[in-house]
Amino acid sequence: MSGNESMPATPELQAPRKKGPKVIATLFVTGLVVVLSGYLWINWEKSRVTPEPLSPELTTIIQNMPGTSDAMIYVGLKDIRESKFWKEAVPDSIKSSPLLSLGKRTDSLMKAGGIDLNNDLDTLLVSFQRSGRKQQNYIGMASGPVARKASASFLKSASLQTAEVAGRPAYMLDSTLWVSPMGANRLAIASSSDNLEKFFRPSGHLFERDSTTASLIRKTPYKSHVWFALASPQWTAGALQSITSKNSDVKSVGNLNRLQQITMSVKFDDNGLKGQSEWVYKDRQAAFFASTFLWGAIELSSMSGTRTSESARELLKHLKVNQNLESVIITADLPETLFRKSGNKK
Repeated sequence: MSGNESMPATPELQAPRKKGPKVIATLFVTGLVVVLSGYLWINWEKSRVTPEPLSPELTTIIQNMPGTSDAMIYVGLKDIRESKFWKEAVPDSIKSSPLLSLGKRTDSLMKAGGIDLNNDLDTLLVSFQRSGRKQQNYIGMASGPVARKASASFLKSASLQTAEVAGRPAYMLDSTLWVSPMGANRLAIASSSDNLEKFFRPSGHLFERDSTTASLIRKTPYKSHVWFALASPQWTAGALQSITSKNSDVKSVGNLNRLQQITMSVKFDDNGLKGQSEWVYKDRQAAFFASTFLWGAIELSSMSGTRTSESARELLKHLKVNQNLESVIITADLPETLFRKSGNKK
């Protein structure tokens, strides 16, 4: 290289572009969109299943019930027995299992009177009301052949005590079971004669006194076969106690500490079972987090490779969880084939 030759120019080093502000701005905008989307989702009222109307007869019975209701349950056994699902998919072992036990004395009396609740009870409606820490008062109505078989002479001979309540004969079959015939097809049942008195001589309407129960029943979609409404937080906590005592994780996953009310209804459809359960929380944020955790738990449990049984995983695939304002709504559409598979495996 000669001395006259010039040295090649050294390229100027350019300072690296600063990406920090753009990254921060992008993250900020993304975070803002996520927060706004979550806010809109939490406060957006989603559509619901159109609820079936409550029958006029059932409405009248409920309206005449005294006080307020902590828990109310209805079972339309006649409609269930006549459904295609019950006739074709439900095993005979379940059909013949005792529907409920009313205590040794009452069970023995019904057996002596030829009363079989599985076939003689058409409908049952009961409302419970807590009185003190442990005592539970209730008032209800039973209909069907059970009322005809429980004749006045049978009830009188079987009763521990008789009384006239609001001009009607009443019979105490057990310490917490009073019965009073209402025509040829209905029996009023109660935990005391005082409750019968208040029922036969109603003061006002329950739906006007108890707006919580009225709202829960109104939103319950299926009202023909089975439904219940737990309007009291104490009753709600009691209903879930057995679950949380066996699995401590469920309590945290479902955010159960803030749960206020629960409803559930089931319809025996020709093609299977349809059901919905609504969990009402103190606020919308609690409902949102509960629905998120429940959805995640169901999705994880329904995956293959988990300890969940195959039949349980198949069932979980037919469950849907949604948050709707202060509520978590769990819907189920269970085809008849799902139960036939389960029965065959057993």
